[in-house]
Amino acid sequence: MKKRSKKKKMQCCFNGRARCHSGGCIYGLGFLGSVIYYISTATGFWVGVLGILKSIVWPAFLVFEIMKYLGM
Repeated sequence: MKKRSKKKKMQCCFNGRARCHSGGCIYGLGFLGSVIYYISTATGFWVGVLGILKSIVWPAFLVFEIMKYLGM
């Protein structure tokens, strides 16, 4: 098995993909915030379950409202 040099390993780590992982963090924070909001405003068990499902797809709601606001 051929060993890679340290310089070669560093190039693999920073090939432009390492900077693209911040979207997951933003999505995760948005997910947690929307779960807290929907659960706190739920009037029953099934409304809370529906809130959790809505929290999974919250970016779709966000994009829809932005496009509606912009008149697209």
